[in-house]
Amino acid sequence: MNPRFLLDTHIVVRWLSDFRKLSREQTRVLDEAVRHGRRVGVSAISFLEIALLAEDRKRITAGLNDLFHQLDTNPAFRILPLTSEIAKEVAAMGSSLRDPADRVIVATARVYRLPLLTSDQRIVESDLVPVIE
Repeated sequence: MNPRFLLDTHIVVRWLSDFRKLSREQTRVLDEAVRHGRRVGVSAISFLEIALLAEDRKRITAGLNDLFHQLDTNPAFRILPLTSEIAKEVAAMGSSLRDPADRVIVATARVYRLPLLTSDQRIVESDLVPVIE
């Protein structure tokens, strides 16, 4: 089953470790997905971002191993790999986003034609992909 939308890295972390930081709309969409047994997409680059965030304990409170275990074993998550098609999409997007991980996540959403669940205003304002705030 294909995912209904893609999660930005900070949404993954908030959902798994501090769901109170999610917006009302984000909570509603995620709850609905779980209730209906729908899968949500997570870009493989999010694993790297989570590992880097874990270096700074103030930015991520959940344990790294626990987060990775949940992503690896919970059937609600579908990990979407970084492919040559996604890399080409990153190159085609131009430089409106500077962060490489953000570019990969947006390109992944575009390639899979998924809306992106995010709170990142740079991504929202870029208009590169439909977003759910």
